[in-house]
Amino acid sequence: MIRRRLTVGLAACALLASSVGVAGVGPATAAPAGDDPAQQWRGYWVDAFNEGIYQPAEVTKLVEDALDLNANVLIVQTARRYDCFCNRALYPRTDAGIDPAPYDPLDEVITQAHAAGLEVHAWVNVNTLWNQATPPSSPEHVFNQHGPDAAGADRWLNQRVDGEEFMGDNVYIDPANPAAVNYIVEAVQSIVREYDVDGVNLDYVRYPDFNSSTEYSDWGYSEVSISRFQQATGRSDIPEPSDAEFSDWRRDQMTNLVRKIYLGMWEVDPQARLSMDAVTYAYGPQTMGSWEQTRPYAEVLQDWKGWLDGGFMDTAVAMNYKRNWMPEQAQMYDEWSEVLADWQGDRQTVNGPALYLNSIEDSVVQAELALTPTDAGNTVAGWAGYSYANPSMEYVDGPIESRDAEREALAAALTSGDDALFGEPAAVPEMPWKADPTEGHVVGELTLRDGSPLANVAVTLSPIVGGGEPQTLRTDGDGWFGFVHAEPGRYLVTLDLPNGVVGPPLRVVNVTAGEIAEAQFRPLQTRP
Repeated sequence: MIRRRLTVGLAACALLASSVGVAGVGPATAAPAGDDPAQQWRGYWVDAFNEGIYQPAEVTKLVEDALDLNANVLIVQTARRYDCFCNRALYPRTDAGIDPAPYDPLDEVITQAHAAGLEVHAWVNVNTLWNQATPPSSPEHVFNQHGPDAAGADRWLNQRVDGEEFMGDNVYIDPANPAAVNYIVEAVQSIVREYDVDGVNLDYVRYPDFNSSTEYSDWGYSEVSISRFQQATGRSDIPEPSDAEFSDWRRDQMTNLVRKIYLGMWEVDPQARLSMDAVTYAYGPQTMGSWEQTRPYAEVLQDWKGWLDGGFMDTAVAMNYKRNWMPEQAQMYDEWSEVLADWQGDRQTVNGPALYLNSIEDSVVQAELALTPTDAGNTVAGWAGYSYANPSMEYVDGPIESRDAEREALAAALTSGDDALFGEPAAVPEMPWKADPTEGHVVGELTLRDGSPLANVAVTLSPIVGGGEPQTLRTDGDGWFGFVHAEPGRYLVTLDLPNGVVGPPLRVVNVTAGEIAEAQFRPLQTRP
């Protein structure tokens, strides 16, 4: 690992010299970008807390800057804190100082970016509800509808074990609240339905920070969450944050939400890509001992590796935010870079370094490392820089003119010279499982006769004719279940009904490639 880093680092220095005119250092050979160098994800995260999409002229400059980098993807913050930089989504329009309506930032970005050959992925913050002392102006905003003035199941706020819901001005959504989950799914669907986006990028799709340990989460103690956990497990106690069963259950809430978003998007546009911002806190599994012992999995309950393996996450864009100039963090970056490439399976990962934590020289080193094959011969699908607004550590949140100069220097370092990393344009990697699907999906919903959902029921999908291996999962808090990527064929859907519930326990469904089959069960009833 150290030898590889030294070799790549020297090559990056040579690349930088050939790009920006440092004397005395020759050009380098850029690392290969995979079997098909014409396909490589390259892009910026474009946050909505800085300039970039607030008016059409900023969008024009954003697109020009992306083209200067030979980028092909813009991850554009659209739903920031349940407020939308758009006009036609379920999320209400933002209070930020964008040009007045009818200006629609997302529409403008799509129009200009698509004309230039760039993909646009709508960046949606999932669990960060609000972060200002002043409430949002829209009465429809979730903070006003289901925030601190609401009670019971209508209160969608996540709660920490000590009873706190606010961390300063920050407040979070409880992913164990079924109504909140459905709102998120429907809001994402509304963006995909109303806008010609190429995909949706999920951020904060995890439990919050502000924990007392790096080994477990202190969150998930809302009234709804604890009640649902007790019902699912038969327990009556309030679990400790370190309780393994409680951690697994909370992690399942995130997993169920992601699966539901994936199938919800497929229903609207089967070609739209679902990506997410994968946490890479601290050291990787090489140092920690396993994936399950890393902070992403253990502390913030984000099983992005499992989501890739399960086939309901198309692309994990890793927030590999490390300082290259600090040896410990350089090791962290290397460890995560290795597993990002090696863990892709049948899906894709993108290495996303933090430009704002590094000089341009160090960012070039990290870009080369990100795109260098591992010892196993694997390479990530591409690179994403965080962020467009702050392209280096020299002028973080400084004068916009200075940041423009740094961005131009970064683009020059990555695109200029015979062996530049991004010297030639590239296409965004294809998704064969969506471009030419060979598998289908099954969804269903279980309710009682009174209309209430039947949660935590084990549902099994078993092949009758054709098909693959049997799969079992449990209904979510709304009684919903969804099986992804089943081979075409005839299947039996069977229910393991709890004591006291009666009704038809099975249904037959036909799975067709590229389509969603519905397993329709009549409302169930309870025994007197």
